[in-house]
Amino acid sequence: MMEANKTLVMEFVLTGLTDLPGLQVPLFLVFLVIYLTTMVGNLGLIFLIWKDPHLHTPMYSFLGSLAFADACSSSSVTPKMLINFLSVNHTISLVECISQFYIFASSANTECFLLVVMAYDRYVAICNPLLYPMVMYNIFCTQLIGVSYIIGFLHPMMHVGLLFRLTFCKSNVIHYFYCEILQLFKMSCTDPRVNMLLIFVFSVFIQSFTFMSIIISYTHVLLAVLKKKSEKGRNKAFSTCSAHLLSVSLFYGTLFFMYVRPGSRSAEKQDKLYSLFYTIIIPLLNPFIYSLRNKEVIGALKRIINK
Repeated sequence: MMEANKTLVMEFVLTGLTDLPGLQVPLFLVFLVIYLTTMVGNLGLIFLIWKDPHLHTPMYSFLGSLAFADACSSSSVTPKMLINFLSVNHTISLVECISQFYIFASSANTECFLLVVMAYDRYVAICNPLLYPMVMYNIFCTQLIGVSYIIGFLHPMMHVGLLFRLTFCKSNVIHYFYCEILQLFKMSCTDPRVNMLLIFVFSVFIQSFTFMSIIISYTHVLLAVLKKKSEKGRNKAFSTCSAHLLSVSLFYGTLFFMYVRPGSRSAEKQDKLYSLFYTIIIPLLNPFIYSLRNKEVIGALKRIINK
């Protein structure tokens, strides 16, 4: 542990999920299976969408982009955690730590905006089906995906830039399984209040704006679905939208708890659980949430297998 106020910290120690030696190998095996399943699920979904012409539609282009963001999100955190389960040395350099935060934050931000785009796509498809081909044409869809990624990757740059104004000279032990930015603030010898304020303000703005946009879109969708006379049409619309809403609820629920609500010491263990959920579990669940009840995806998988 570094001596406070004397030596600048240039590397940190990640304590991980637990320091109990007997749990390291079992946890390694559990999270290895989770990570491999996550990558197979998300990259497999991207492959299906690319390979099958029936899935060359705006909705599946957005879904493929979301799967890529989930793969990036999981890969930014899980590999280092797996290494630490089997390693005595749990150190991570300052540059590696900030890089890990940037990749994860960029993926999470991108996912926020992609979920808005997907909600808008369903709104146009269900509320204005005749206008859908004219509104959601290929170039416009590509632009929506591009803007989502550009905003997603630009926004965390501000927080990364502000991190470099901080000096770390307190403890170098991060009681977490990855470089979570709020944990870094606790170790700063420089006053991090500006950083914390900007994190809070931008988190509230981005999460509230994107979440409300999604809710407004799906409110219109729900009203339109209830007016449909065809039971088959209603069931198909409900099936698609329920998958989207489940993913949105899981994603935003954990983010709101982490970055918008006021923090407290008693909530540190809960924060670690929330972080585990949105960094590792949500990227695992998303491809299955969107695929298991999706006849087009299942049909595409059968066609690939039967070739």
